[in-house]
Amino acid sequence: MFDDDSSTARAARDLFERAFELQQRGDLSDAIRLYKESLAYFPTAEAHTFLGWTYAGLHLYDDAIDECRKAIALDPNFGNPYNDIGAYCIELGRWHEALRWLDKAIAAPRYENREFAHFNAGRVYEHLGQWRRAIDAYQRAVAINWNHHPSRLAARLLIGKLN
Repeated sequence: MFDDDSSTARAARDLFERAFELQQRGDLSDAIRLYKESLAYFPTAEAHTFLGWTYAGLHLYDDAIDECRKAIALDPNFGNPYNDIGAYCIELGRWHEALRWLDKAIAAPRYENREFAHFNAGRVYEHLGQWRRAIDAYQRAVAINWNHHPSRLAARLLIGKLN
């Protein structure tokens, strides 16, 4: 993320960390302000993605998607913004569009939590009535992270419906 050790990058990193703390405490308006300040010092894909996540917390999904697109423009290898756009599309009921973004998240070279994209794809397939594909997606998420309980539960519930 902040590989640069310049004074502007350090200032941006400090603002980003403070914004994240505020976001975690639910102080979204101040978090937004600090993420924007961080981006003014040193734009990063992470700061745009987290700003988008904060907007999503306020149900401002179009703004959240815009921030994720900015993140992708800065670092197309970063998987989080692809997954996040997919998740926001789900919230907006844009199911097929969500799958396109989730596929990009799954294929992204730099993505530490790929299980989230598989889980979200499972949610889409389940909504579309494609239960076998949903179960496969949930099971892929569990194969990546056994402790991803939402995927384990969703797979079990859906398998139970098929029996």
